[in-house]
Amino acid sequence: MIQQAFEQLGLTPREAQLYQTLLKLGPSSIRDIAEHSGINRGTAYESLKQLQSKGVVSYFPKGKRRFFTAENPDILLNLAEEKRNRLDKTIENLKTSIIPNLHQQQPDYHHTNVRYYEGDDGIEWVLRDILNVVSEQDHKEYCVFSSKPIRPFLYRPFPNYTKQRVKLGINVKVIALGDGGEEAELSERKWIKTEGAVDASYIAIYPPKCAIISLASNNFPSAVVLESKDIAKAQQIIFDTLWKML
Repeated sequence: MIQQAFEQLGLTPREAQLYQTLLKLGPSSIRDIAEHSGINRGTAYESLKQLQSKGVVSYFPKGKRRFFTAENPDILLNLAEEKRNRLDKTIENLKTSIIPNLHQQQPDYHHTNVRYYEGDDGIEWVLRDILNVVSEQDHKEYCVFSSKPIRPFLYRPFPNYTKQRVKLGINVKVIALGDGGEEAELSERKWIKTEGAVDASYIAIYPPKCAIISLASNNFPSAVVLESKDIAKAQQIIFDTLWKML
């Protein structure tokens, strides 16, 4: 634990060893320091100069020799506070200028992030992602295409999903493929009549993301999440157009 603290303050293991040796010895010559630390004189001397530049070791002349002494251990707290202040300034600079400037250097195109999820745990992650993303937006609403066969498996890993959605004040518009589907609070639903069997599918549009959930063999659920403003916008236009027609 103490070695980790020294490292976070910018002291190497050798420098930490020399500092602790000096604390035990008191003012000492380079010969005594090297002997008690087990570090050769040349290496010890170079490390002591580094410790001096960091403010944790000082020296005074005594005849033709230099005697080194360790500063009070309280100096370590001062080093930590100085490091924290520098880090706070760096964080502020990153937020206000560095990161915005770096974003401006990026090419003017939208990159699509694609992520794959499987099983109940994966579907639960997607559902939670929908709530997290939409809850941070000013207009708390998302849209869904949903078919009947997917419904028994969709909320299986997250049975109180609808309650959580309502609690967060999130609205949802649903275009249901085929019959079925329950009315719920903060929910609007329209239907598209279908002929014959309909494959299990669920498409959620929650810009800047779209999630596609389907069932593989043995009703094993899988999902793909696309993060792209362009794709989400196109899907939203399709949904809104169809919604008005129904």
